[in-house]
Amino acid sequence: MLTVSFIKENIDLVVGRLKIKNFDASEIINEIISLDDKRKLLKQQSDNAQAEMNSISKEIGILFKNKKIEEANSAKAKTVVLKESIKQFSEDLSSVETELNSKIVLLPNIPHESVKSGKSDEDNEILKTVDKEIFATEKVPHWELAKKYDIIDFELGNKLTGAGFPVYKGKGAKIQRALINFFLDEAEKAGYNEVIPPIMVNEDSGFGTGQLPDKEGQMYHVGVDNLYLIPTAEVPVTNIYRDVILSSEDFPVKQTAYTPCFRREAGSYGSDVRGLNRLHQFDKIEIVQIQHPDKAYDTLTEMVNYVESIIQKLELPYRVLRLCGGDTSFTAALTFDFEVFSAAQEKWLEVSSVSNFESYQANRLKLRFKEKGEKKTKLAHTLNGSALALPRILASILENNQTEKGIKIPKVLVPYTKFEYID
Repeated sequence: MLTVSFIKENIDLVVGRLKIKNFDASEIINEIISLDDKRKLLKQQSDNAQAEMNSISKEIGILFKNKKIEEANSAKAKTVVLKESIKQFSEDLSSVETELNSKIVLLPNIPHESVKSGKSDEDNEILKTVDKEIFATEKVPHWELAKKYDIIDFELGNKLTGAGFPVYKGKGAKIQRALINFFLDEAEKAGYNEVIPPIMVNEDSGFGTGQLPDKEGQMYHVGVDNLYLIPTAEVPVTNIYRDVILSSEDFPVKQTAYTPCFRREAGSYGSDVRGLNRLHQFDKIEIVQIQHPDKAYDTLTEMVNYVESIIQKLELPYRVLRLCGGDTSFTAALTFDFEVFSAAQEKWLEVSSVSNFESYQANRLKLRFKEKGEKKTKLAHTLNGSALALPRILASILENNQTEKGIKIPKVLVPYTKFEYID
Protein backbone atom coordinates (compact mmCIF):
# COMPACT_ATOMS: atom_id res chain seq x y z
CA MET A 1 0.00 0.00 0.00
CA LEU A 2 1.35 3.41 -0.96
CA THR A 3 1.54 6.05 1.76
CA VAL A 4 -0.53 9.22 1.48
CA SER A 5 2.54 11.39 1.93
CA PHE A 6 4.36 9.63 -0.94
CA ILE A 7 1.31 9.98 -3.20
CA LYS A 8 0.89 13.71 -2.48
CA GLU A 9 4.59 14.43 -2.93
CA ASN A 10 4.93 12.39 -6.14
CA ILE A 11 1.62 12.73 -7.99
CA ASP A 12 3.09 12.82 -11.50
CA LEU A 13 5.43 9.92 -10.74
CA VAL A 14 2.64 7.73 -9.35
CA VAL A 15 0.28 8.46 -12.23
CA GLY A 16 3.01 8.00 -14.83
CA ARG A 17 4.47 4.76 -13.47
CA LEU A 18 1.08 3.16 -12.86
CA LYS A 19 0.29 3.66 -16.54
CA ILE A 20 3.01 1.03 -17.09
CA LYS A 21 0.64 -1.34 -15.28
CA ASN A 22 -2.19 -0.09 -17.50
CA PHE A 23 -3.79 1.58 -14.49
CA ASP A 24 -5.20 5.12 -14.63
CA ALA A 25 -4.68 6.54 -11.13
CA SER A 26 -5.66 10.17 -11.78
CA GLU A 27 -9.23 10.07 -10.45
CA ILE A 28 -8.41 7.97 -7.38
CA ILE A 29 -5.45 10.19 -6.48
CA ASN A 30 -7.66 13.31 -6.67
CA GLU A 31 -10.10 11.61 -4.31
CA ILE A 32 -7.28 10.60 -1.96
CA ILE A 33 -5.92 14.16 -1.81
CA SER A 34 -9.40 15.58 -1.19
CA LEU A 35 -10.12 13.06 1.58
CA ASP A 36 -6.74 13.63 3.20
CA ASP A 37 -7.29 17.39 3.21
CA LYS A 38 -10.71 16.78 4.78
CA ARG A 39 -9.13 14.44 7.33
CA LYS A 40 -6.55 17.07 8.32
CA LEU A 41 -9.23 19.77 8.69
CA LEU A 42 -11.41 17.55 10.89
CA LYS A 43 -8.39 16.61 13.01
CA GLN A 44 -7.50 20.28 13.46
CA GLN A 45 -11.09 21.21 14.36
CA SER A 46 -11.25 18.33 16.83
CA ASP A 47 -7.92 19.31 18.41
CA ASN A 48 -9.00 22.94 18.67
CA ALA A 49 -12.29 21.97 20.32
CA GLN A 50 -10.47 19.67 22.74
CA ALA A 51 -7.99 22.40 23.63
CA GLU A 52 -10.81 24.88 24.22
CA MET A 53 -12.65 22.42 26.44
CA ASN A 54 -9.51 21.74 28.47
CA SER A 55 -9.02 25.47 28.96
CA ILE A 56 -12.64 26.02 30.01
CA SER A 57 -12.51 23.04 32.38
CA LYS A 58 -9.59 24.66 34.21
CA GLU A 59 -11.52 27.96 34.43
CA ILE A 60 -14.58 26.22 35.90
CA GLY A 61 -12.63 25.07 38.93
CA ILE A 62 -11.30 28.59 39.52
CA LEU A 63 -14.76 30.14 39.09
CA PHE A 64 -16.35 27.76 41.59
CA LYS A 65 -13.49 28.41 44.00
CA ASN A 66 -14.11 32.15 43.71
CA LYS A 67 -17.89 31.67 44.25
CA LYS A 68 -18.68 32.81 40.70
CA ILE A 69 -21.42 30.18 40.35
CA GLU A 70 -23.32 31.73 37.45
CA GLU A 71 -20.18 32.10 35.33
CA ALA A 72 -19.09 28.58 36.27
CA ASN A 73 -22.44 27.08 35.20
CA SER A 74 -22.28 29.01 31.93
CA ALA A 75 -18.79 27.61 31.31
CA LYS A 76 -20.04 24.09 32.10
CA ALA A 77 -22.78 24.52 29.50
CA LYS A 78 -20.11 25.38 26.91
CA THR A 79 -18.23 22.18 27.71
CA VAL A 80 -21.38 20.14 27.05
CA VAL A 81 -21.63 21.70 23.59
CA LEU A 82 -17.91 21.17 22.98
CA LYS A 83 -18.14 17.51 24.02
CA GLU A 84 -20.87 16.93 21.44
CA SER A 85 -18.78 18.72 18.82
CA ILE A 86 -15.73 16.62 19.66
CA LYS A 87 -17.82 13.43 19.46
CA GLN A 88 -19.14 14.47 16.05
CA PHE A 89 -15.65 15.39 14.83
CA SER A 90 -14.42 11.96 15.96
CA GLU A 91 -17.21 10.15 14.11
CA ASP A 92 -16.68 12.22 10.97
CA LEU A 93 -12.91 11.69 11.17
CA SER A 94 -13.32 7.93 11.50
CA SER A 95 -15.65 7.86 8.50
CA VAL A 96 -13.25 9.90 6.36
CA GLU A 97 -10.26 7.76 7.37
CA THR A 98 -12.17 4.60 6.46
CA GLU A 99 -13.08 6.04 3.07
CA LEU A 100 -9.50 7.27 2.56
CA ASN A 101 -8.07 3.81 3.28
CA SER A 102 -10.60 2.20 0.96
CA LYS A 103 -9.29 4.41 -1.86
CA ILE A 104 -5.59 3.92 -1.11
CA VAL A 105 -5.83 0.12 -1.32
CA LEU A 106 -7.18 0.46 -4.87
CA LEU A 107 -3.79 1.74 -6.04
CA PRO A 108 -1.34 -0.97 -7.20
CA ASN A 109 2.31 -0.86 -6.29
CA ILE A 110 4.48 1.34 -8.49
CA PRO A 111 6.55 -0.75 -10.91
CA HIS A 112 10.33 -0.51 -10.81
CA GLU A 113 11.92 1.75 -13.41
CA SER A 114 13.20 -1.31 -15.33
CA VAL A 115 9.66 -2.64 -15.91
CA LYS A 116 8.51 -1.99 -19.45
CA SER A 117 4.97 -1.40 -20.64
CA GLY A 118 2.95 -4.27 -22.03
CA LYS A 119 -0.53 -5.75 -21.97
CA SER A 120 0.02 -9.42 -21.11
CA ASP A 121 2.56 -12.23 -20.73
CA GLU A 122 3.17 -12.05 -24.47
CA ASP A 123 5.01 -8.76 -23.84
CA ASN A 124 7.36 -10.10 -21.16
CA GLU A 125 11.11 -9.80 -21.78
CA ILE A 126 13.01 -13.05 -22.25
CA LEU A 127 16.33 -12.41 -20.51
CA LYS A 128 17.89 -15.85 -20.77
CA THR A 129 17.18 -19.25 -22.32
CA VAL A 130 19.12 -22.37 -21.30
CA ASP A 131 18.72 -25.59 -23.29
CA LYS A 132 19.39 -28.93 -21.69
CA GLU A 133 19.51 -32.44 -23.09
CA ILE A 134 16.02 -33.81 -23.58
CA PHE A 135 15.99 -37.58 -23.23
CA ALA A 136 12.51 -38.00 -24.68
CA THR A 137 12.53 -40.58 -27.47
CA GLU A 138 8.88 -39.77 -28.20
CA LYS A 139 6.67 -36.84 -27.30
CA VAL A 140 4.09 -38.28 -24.93
CA PRO A 141 2.31 -35.70 -22.71
CA HIS A 142 2.67 -36.11 -18.97
CA TRP A 143 -1.00 -36.95 -18.38
CA GLU A 144 -0.62 -40.00 -20.63
CA LEU A 145 2.65 -40.95 -18.96
CA ALA A 146 0.97 -40.60 -15.56
CA LYS A 147 -1.65 -43.13 -16.62
CA LYS A 148 0.85 -45.45 -18.32
CA TYR A 149 3.05 -45.72 -15.22
CA ASP A 150 0.12 -45.42 -12.77
CA ILE A 151 1.72 -42.55 -10.83
CA ILE A 152 -0.98 -39.84 -10.96
CA ASP A 153 -4.73 -40.50 -11.07
CA PHE A 154 -6.65 -37.49 -12.36
CA GLU A 155 -9.94 -39.35 -12.63
CA LEU A 156 -9.78 -40.55 -9.02
CA GLY A 157 -9.07 -37.01 -7.88
CA ASN A 158 -12.10 -35.85 -9.84
CA LYS A 159 -14.19 -38.52 -8.09
CA LEU A 160 -12.96 -37.58 -4.62
CA THR A 161 -13.10 -33.81 -5.01
CA GLY A 162 -13.30 -32.49 -8.56
CA ALA A 163 -11.12 -31.47 -11.50
CA GLY A 164 -7.77 -30.02 -10.49
CA PHE A 165 -7.25 -32.23 -7.43
CA PRO A 166 -5.04 -35.14 -8.58
CA VAL A 167 -4.11 -38.22 -6.55
CA TYR A 168 -0.38 -39.11 -6.60
CA LYS A 169 0.36 -42.83 -6.33
CA GLY A 170 3.37 -45.09 -5.87
CA LYS A 171 6.46 -43.59 -7.47
CA GLY A 172 4.42 -40.49 -8.29
CA ALA A 173 3.90 -39.87 -4.57
CA LYS A 174 7.54 -40.61 -3.84
CA ILE A 175 8.86 -38.17 -6.43
CA GLN A 176 6.54 -35.50 -4.99
CA ARG A 177 8.02 -36.11 -1.55
CA ALA A 178 11.52 -36.17 -3.06
CA LEU A 179 11.02 -32.77 -4.71
CA ILE A 180 9.65 -31.25 -1.49
CA ASN A 181 12.58 -32.51 0.58
CA PHE A 182 15.14 -31.54 -2.06
CA PHE A 183 13.79 -27.99 -2.31
CA LEU A 184 13.67 -27.57 1.49
CA ASP A 185 17.20 -28.93 1.91
CA GLU A 186 18.49 -26.55 -0.75
CA ALA A 187 16.75 -23.61 0.94
CA GLU A 188 18.29 -24.55 4.27
CA LYS A 189 21.75 -24.65 2.68
CA ALA A 190 21.09 -21.14 1.36
CA GLY A 191 20.39 -19.86 4.88
CA TYR A 192 16.59 -19.97 4.95
CA ASN A 193 14.89 -20.92 8.22
CA GLU A 194 12.13 -23.49 7.72
CA VAL A 195 8.68 -22.88 9.21
CA ILE A 196 5.44 -24.84 8.95
CA PRO A 197 2.64 -22.25 8.87
CA PRO A 198 -1.16 -22.71 8.91
CA ILE A 199 -2.76 -23.29 5.51
CA MET A 200 -5.75 -21.14 6.44
CA VAL A 201 -5.48 -17.44 7.23
CA ASN A 202 -7.75 -14.68 8.47
CA GLU A 203 -8.74 -11.47 6.67
CA ASP A 204 -5.97 -9.44 8.29
CA SER A 205 -3.35 -11.79 6.86
CA GLY A 206 -4.97 -11.72 3.43
CA PHE A 207 -4.98 -7.93 3.51
CA GLY A 208 -1.40 -7.71 4.79
CA THR A 209 0.16 -9.35 1.73
CA GLY A 210 -2.34 -7.90 -0.76
CA GLN A 211 -4.52 -10.91 -1.58
CA LEU A 212 -7.46 -9.00 -0.13
CA PRO A 213 -9.31 -7.12 -1.43
CA ASP A 214 -7.66 -7.73 -4.85
CA LYS A 215 -7.82 -11.52 -5.26
CA GLU A 216 -10.66 -12.76 -3.06
CA GLY A 217 -12.34 -14.29 -6.13
CA GLN A 218 -9.36 -16.61 -6.62
CA MET A 219 -9.24 -17.80 -3.00
CA TYR A 220 -11.24 -20.56 -1.35
CA HIS A 221 -13.26 -19.01 1.46
CA VAL A 222 -14.41 -20.94 4.55
CA GLY A 223 -17.50 -18.85 5.16
CA VAL A 224 -18.59 -20.07 8.59
CA ASP A 225 -15.24 -19.20 10.15
CA ASN A 226 -14.35 -16.41 7.71
CA LEU A 227 -10.97 -17.96 6.88
CA TYR A 228 -9.19 -18.38 3.55
CA LEU A 229 -7.21 -21.35 2.23
CA ILE A 230 -3.80 -19.98 1.29
CA PRO A 231 -2.92 -19.52 -2.41
CA THR A 232 0.79 -19.50 -1.44
CA ALA A 233 2.91 -19.79 1.71
CA GLU A 234 3.89 -16.16 1.09
CA VAL A 235 0.72 -15.14 2.92
CA PRO A 236 1.19 -16.76 6.35
CA VAL A 237 5.01 -16.58 6.33
CA THR A 238 5.19 -12.84 5.56
CA ASN A 239 2.39 -12.18 8.06
CA ILE A 240 4.53 -13.65 10.84
CA TYR A 241 6.03 -10.15 10.89
CA ARG A 242 2.76 -8.21 10.79
CA ASP A 243 2.78 -5.43 13.45
CA VAL A 244 6.44 -6.18 14.23
CA ILE A 245 9.26 -3.65 14.67
CA LEU A 246 12.65 -5.11 13.73
CA SER A 247 16.14 -3.77 14.22
CA SER A 248 18.30 -3.09 11.19
CA GLU A 249 20.65 -5.69 12.66
CA ASP A 250 17.95 -8.36 12.18
CA PHE A 251 18.25 -8.19 8.39
CA PRO A 252 18.08 -10.24 6.34
CA VAL A 253 15.15 -12.27 7.67
CA LYS A 254 15.05 -15.45 5.56
CA GLN A 255 12.20 -17.96 5.82
CA THR A 256 11.13 -20.97 3.77
CA ALA A 257 8.02 -23.12 3.98
CA TYR A 258 6.43 -26.07 2.26
CA THR A 259 2.64 -25.94 2.03
CA PRO A 260 -0.15 -27.18 -0.14
CA CYS A 261 -1.64 -24.21 -2.01
CA PHE A 262 -5.22 -23.66 -3.11
CA ARG A 263 -6.45 -21.55 -6.02
CA ARG A 264 -9.86 -21.45 -7.61
CA GLU A 265 -8.35 -20.55 -11.02
CA ALA A 266 -11.69 -19.15 -12.12
CA GLY A 267 -11.86 -18.56 -15.86
CA SER A 268 -9.12 -21.06 -16.76
CA TYR A 269 -9.95 -23.47 -19.55
CA GLY A 270 -8.61 -25.44 -22.52
CA SER A 271 -5.16 -26.97 -22.84
CA ASP A 272 -3.77 -24.71 -20.10
CA VAL A 273 -5.63 -26.76 -17.46
CA ARG A 274 -4.78 -30.21 -18.85
CA GLY A 275 -3.04 -32.60 -16.48
CA LEU A 276 -0.68 -30.81 -14.08
CA ASN A 277 -0.68 -27.54 -16.01
CA ARG A 278 -3.09 -25.76 -13.69
CA LEU A 279 -4.45 -27.24 -10.47
CA HIS A 280 -6.75 -26.13 -7.67
CA GLN A 281 -4.51 -27.81 -5.08
CA PHE A 282 -0.76 -28.12 -5.50
CA ASP A 283 2.45 -28.29 -3.47
CA LYS A 284 4.96 -25.46 -3.37
CA ILE A 285 8.03 -24.39 -1.45
CA GLU A 286 8.22 -20.64 -0.87
CA ILE A 287 11.18 -18.47 0.09
CA VAL A 288 10.55 -15.13 1.81
CA GLN A 289 12.98 -12.39 2.76
CA ILE A 290 12.51 -9.22 4.76
CA GLN A 291 15.30 -6.79 4.02
CA HIS A 292 16.63 -3.29 4.53
CA PRO A 293 15.41 -1.02 1.69
CA ASP A 294 19.01 -0.25 0.67
CA LYS A 295 19.74 -3.93 0.07
CA ALA A 296 16.42 -5.19 -1.30
CA TYR A 297 17.33 -5.21 -4.99
CA ASP A 298 20.65 -6.95 -4.35
CA THR A 299 18.60 -9.50 -2.42
CA LEU A 300 16.22 -9.88 -5.36
CA THR A 301 19.18 -10.71 -7.60
CA GLU A 302 20.40 -13.22 -5.02
CA MET A 303 16.98 -14.90 -4.90
CA VAL A 304 16.74 -15.06 -8.70
CA ASN A 305 20.17 -16.68 -8.85
CA TYR A 306 19.15 -19.16 -6.16
CA VAL A 307 16.00 -20.28 -7.99
CA GLU A 308 18.02 -20.63 -11.19
CA SER A 309 20.52 -22.86 -9.40
CA ILE A 310 17.79 -25.28 -8.32
CA ILE A 311 16.39 -25.61 -11.84
CA GLN A 312 19.89 -26.17 -13.16
CA LYS A 313 20.40 -29.02 -10.67
CA LEU A 314 17.22 -30.64 -12.02
CA GLU A 315 18.79 -30.49 -15.51
CA LEU A 316 15.69 -28.98 -17.11
CA PRO A 317 15.53 -26.58 -20.07
CA TYR A 318 14.48 -23.19 -18.70
CA ARG A 319 14.23 -19.53 -19.41
CA VAL A 320 14.13 -16.36 -17.30
CA LEU A 321 11.75 -13.48 -17.97
CA ARG A 322 11.26 -9.99 -16.62
CA LEU A 323 7.55 -9.29 -16.46
CA CYS A 324 6.08 -6.31 -18.27
CA GLY A 325 3.76 -3.86 -16.53
CA GLY A 326 0.60 -5.62 -17.67
CA ASP A 327 1.74 -8.97 -16.24
CA THR A 328 3.33 -7.67 -13.01
CA SER A 329 1.05 -8.36 -10.06
CA PHE A 330 -0.92 -5.72 -8.18
CA THR A 331 1.49 -5.75 -5.23
CA ALA A 332 4.89 -6.31 -6.91
CA ALA A 333 7.37 -3.66 -8.01
CA LEU A 334 9.54 -6.04 -10.06
CA THR A 335 9.09 -9.73 -10.89
CA PHE A 336 11.20 -12.32 -12.65
CA ASP A 337 9.55 -15.53 -13.85
CA PHE A 338 11.14 -18.90 -14.50
CA GLU A 339 9.68 -21.27 -17.07
CA VAL A 340 10.64 -24.85 -17.87
CA PHE A 341 10.08 -26.45 -21.25
CA SER A 342 7.42 -29.10 -21.83
CA ALA A 343 8.70 -31.35 -24.62
CA ALA A 344 5.41 -33.03 -25.48
CA GLN A 345 3.29 -29.89 -25.25
CA GLU A 346 6.04 -27.87 -26.93
CA LYS A 347 5.51 -24.88 -24.68
CA TRP A 348 7.02 -23.13 -21.70
CA LEU A 349 5.48 -23.65 -18.25
CA GLU A 350 5.87 -21.10 -15.45
CA VAL A 351 7.32 -22.67 -12.29
CA SER A 352 8.47 -19.66 -10.27
CA SER A 353 7.91 -15.95 -9.74
CA VAL A 354 10.47 -13.99 -7.73
CA SER A 355 9.38 -10.51 -6.67
CA ASN A 356 10.36 -7.43 -4.72
CA PHE A 357 7.36 -5.64 -3.20
CA GLU A 358 9.48 -2.82 -1.80
CA SER A 359 7.51 -1.25 1.10
CA TYR A 360 4.06 -1.95 -0.40
CA GLN A 361 3.29 -5.04 1.70
CA ALA A 362 5.19 -3.70 4.71
CA ASN A 363 2.93 -0.63 4.87
CA ARG A 364 -0.15 -2.87 4.93
CA LEU A 365 1.51 -5.17 7.48
CA LYS A 366 2.85 -2.31 9.60
CA LEU A 367 6.19 -4.08 9.33
CA ARG A 368 8.82 -1.59 10.41
CA PHE A 369 12.40 -1.41 11.62
CA LYS A 370 14.72 0.94 13.47
CA GLU A 371 18.22 1.87 12.42
CA LYS A 372 20.79 1.30 15.14
CA GLY A 373 20.77 4.22 17.56
CA GLU A 374 17.62 5.81 16.07
CA LYS A 375 14.12 6.04 17.53
CA LYS A 376 12.17 6.69 14.33
CA THR A 377 10.84 3.64 12.51
CA LYS A 378 10.96 2.96 8.76
CA LEU A 379 9.12 0.51 6.52
CA ALA A 380 11.02 -2.67 5.66
CA HIS A 381 11.02 -4.25 2.19
CA THR A 382 9.55 -7.70 1.51
CA LEU A 383 10.50 -10.21 -1.19
CA ASN A 384 9.42 -13.73 -2.04
CA GLY A 385 9.74 -16.44 -4.63
CA SER A 386 8.55 -19.91 -5.55
CA ALA A 387 11.40 -22.34 -4.99
CA LEU A 388 9.68 -24.22 -6.49
CA ALA A 389 6.09 -25.03 -7.44
CA LEU A 390 5.91 -28.79 -7.99
CA PRO A 391 3.25 -29.62 -10.62
CA ARG A 392 4.88 -28.15 -13.73
CA ILE A 393 8.35 -29.17 -12.57
CA LEU A 394 7.07 -32.75 -12.40
CA ALA A 395 5.37 -32.38 -15.79
CA SER A 396 8.65 -31.20 -17.32
CA ILE A 397 10.63 -34.02 -15.69
CA LEU A 398 8.19 -36.62 -17.03
CA GLU A 399 8.01 -35.24 -20.56
CA ASN A 400 11.68 -34.36 -21.03
CA ASN A 401 13.17 -37.51 -19.52
CA GLN A 402 11.39 -40.29 -21.42
CA THR A 403 13.74 -43.16 -22.29
CA GLU A 404 13.40 -46.78 -23.35
CA LYS A 405 13.95 -47.77 -19.69
CA GLY A 406 11.24 -45.41 -18.45
CA ILE A 407 11.29 -41.90 -17.00
CA LYS A 408 14.84 -40.99 -15.98
CA ILE A 409 14.98 -39.29 -12.57
CA PRO A 410 17.30 -36.25 -12.23
CA LYS A 411 20.50 -37.27 -10.41
CA VAL A 412 19.94 -34.87 -7.50
CA LEU A 413 16.62 -36.55 -6.70
CA VAL A 414 17.84 -40.16 -6.71
CA PRO A 415 19.09 -40.03 -3.08
CA TYR A 416 15.55 -38.99 -2.15
CA THR A 417 13.55 -41.31 -4.43
CA LYS A 418 15.87 -44.34 -4.01
CA PHE A 419 15.16 -45.21 -7.67
CA GLU A 420 16.61 -43.96 -10.96
CA TYR A 421 13.66 -44.63 -13.25
CA ILE A 422 9.90 -44.61 -13.19
CA ASP A 423 9.10 -47.85 -15.02
